[in-house]
Amino acid sequence: MTFETSDSVTLKIWDRSAIDRTIDKVVQDLSARAKAAKCGVAVTRSGPNTFTVSLSHNAPQGATFEEITR
Repeated sequence: MTFETSDSVTLKIWDRSAIDRTIDKVVQDLSARAKAAKCGVAVTRSGPNTFTVSLSHNAPQGATFEEITR
């Protein structure tokens, strides 16, 4: 299950064995689209098996999450 806003995406990952793999893939994809290092993507745990992914303050200037994820 995925919830997307203009500045973040929230992932509910039901399969616990896939959490690390899924988060790594999302971070890799978003950092490539943003042309930023992986450290430019913030991942926070927002509930049980729920993670919110967003661009951190290290993201390129002028880039918005919405523009990058189109």
